[in-house]
Amino acid sequence: MKSPKRKNRTRVKPLANGQVWHMAKSDLHVTDVGRLLVQYKLFRGDAKKTVKAMSTMRVVKKYLTQNKAVLVEG
Repeated sequence: MKSPKRKNRTRVKPLANGQVWHMAKSDLHVTDVGRLLVQYKLFRGDAKKTVKAMSTMRVVKKYLTQNKAVLVEG
């Protein structure tokens, strides 16, 4: 019997304060990380206003993996 094939999953690095994640049409700036919640700012395109939000870590990590986010170094 063959073992079932695994999906090729990309791992998201642990979230930390000050991280910037770059996606195709937006950027996500992590402002504060708690035990369960993450506060972040979402910049979309050339918009001057940002969306400030707070979500659970699981939701943010899922959003980052679905949108193929890349952590900006520096």
